[in-house]
Amino acid sequence: MDLKNELHQKLQTTRAVLLAKLEGIGEYDRRRPLVPSGTNLLGLVKHLAGLEYTYLGEALGRTPPEKLAWVEDGTIWDGADMWALPSESSDDLIGLYQRACAFADETITSLGLDAPASVAHWPEGGRETTLGVLLIRMVDETAHHAGHADIIRELIDGTGGPDADMLDEAGWSAYFAELQQAAETFK
Repeated sequence: MDLKNELHQKLQTTRAVLLAKLEGIGEYDRRRPLVPSGTNLLGLVKHLAGLEYTYLGEALGRTPPEKLAWVEDGTIWDGADMWALPSESSDDLIGLYQRACAFADETITSLGLDAPASVAHWPEGGRETTLGVLLIRMVDETAHHAGHADIIRELIDGTGGPDADMLDEAGWSAYFAELQQAAETFK
């Protein structure tokens, strides 16, 4: 088994899952926060674009072809990468994510897992790492946020995750009722 290829394929698959959550809904639903933390679909895409450029580009000595305004002005540390400004369209941010992923794919393809890396925003003394560690981190980050996207999309229109077709609507309602009844035994 080729570990780098396996990790890269998992990353590519999970990227596609994330982007699929944006399909079939409008701008409002792509941007609106549905949980108290403000998590929203387009913000997840914007956030991950920055991580792709940082962890699978800059940290490995590769300069991304574009600068991110929220990184340049420091507002990333105020959460500016977690939501879309009115001036940032879905097409803009999806395109940014796709370009960042293509850039990261070039890095993954051209370097070995043991290629040295350094993450500037990590604490001093702990910045040095490798492509392998950063690739694992991106697989984890992307899967983590794709899970958030599953929940956000379900809150928007009921579209569930990859196993949503296991049951029909009546089956899911019965399953939900069973879980609710089990939980209520602890009230």
